[in-house]
Amino acid sequence: MLSEDVKSAYNEFYKSSDEAWRMLGASAKAKNIMEVCKSIKPQSVLEVGAGDGSILHFLDQANFSPAIYALEIADTGVELIKNRRLKSLKAVDSFDGYKIPYPDQHFDLVILAHVLEHVEHERILLRELKRVAQYIVIEVPLDYRFGVDKRMKHFLNYGHINMYTPTLIRFLLQTEGLEVVADKTSLTPTATIKFNEFENKKNKKTLTRVLKIELEYRLKKLFGSILGKKKQEQFGNAYTVLTSNSSQTLQIF
Repeated sequence: MLSEDVKSAYNEFYKSSDEAWRMLGASAKAKNIMEVCKSIKPQSVLEVGAGDGSILHFLDQANFSPAIYALEIADTGVELIKNRRLKSLKAVDSFDGYKIPYPDQHFDLVILAHVLEHVEHERILLRELKRVAQYIVIEVPLDYRFGVDKRMKHFLNYGHINMYTPTLIRFLLQTEGLEVVADKTSLTPTATIKFNEFENKKNKKTLTRVLKIELEYRLKKLFGSILGKKKQEQFGNAYTVLTSNSSQTLQIF
């Protein structure tokens, strides 16, 4: 169970006025989720750690599922989700961060987007997700890369206590009896980078800075397409993976 200090911190987070920033990021996350899930047509979906409901907003607009449910640890987030009045939203509730208040295999799909990097006991939560759904889609940021030691304070300021590469997250999922169905490595869209650079950081917007952002993005995209999946994973900013429950049983000696 999460401490009251952690819950309080997340309540304060959703009181801030950065809705435009969260919506911009959520648009890309929702697209990634829908892309890796295109082989399934979930009739019931639960998002765990749904935040302010920004991802659900885009999934609702896209008619991703006729029945969407949400769980969130922050009371302010729960209220924001309710206020969106999404047509496919059936219920939104607060929870303790680990125990999901639904019976076994209640949902077709569970979404966990940019949550696992904040979770102290990853495997406990993953086992709960596996318990309540046949399919799980997870997206994590790819924080672990060259120069990561110099950016640790940055990640901690965002509440990231776990770091992943695509290989590490696949290994974690496999050891929990989850099988990869589809996956995707993505770059942060240029619109999001520009917003962060010129709105969040308040850096002066110049043609040179704009062109540098566009050029870096296009070069990473080009080299990734030429050099294949491993290079895409090296350049990527986020990894999205759809898993299903496997018959494999983990044996720990």
